Amino acid sequence: MVSRELKKIALDRIGRLMDFARKHAAERPEIAREAIILAIRIAQKARVRIPRKYKRMFCRKCGTPFWTPNSFTIRVRDRRSTHIVIKCLKCGYIKRIPVKKPKPHESTSWKT
Repeated sequence: MVSRELKKIALDRIGRLMDFARKHAAERPEIAREAIILAIRIAQKARVRIPRKYKRMFCRKCGTPFWTPNSFTIRVRDRRSTHIVIKCLKCGYIKRIPVKKPKPHESTSWKT
């Protein structure tokens, strides 16, 4: 069983590696990719989920960061339900992110 302190350390290390990968993605994409793969391994070993804000920054299949130019395409689709489609141009993996439609606000004139 993994302790809370170990999970906290793992999340901190994952955050640092993702920030490092973001800084170095443009000039050295291979180093950024290695940092992302290392962050994934840390998460697996510590049995921690990678936070959503970091999970959407790289390809799940090949680990390519989505900060590098010409590494991905983004589309918004309205079939079935509205979702964002991110396609990795290195391996062809397609990531779909659902988008919730905003609920119409209740009118305030009915308040008493």
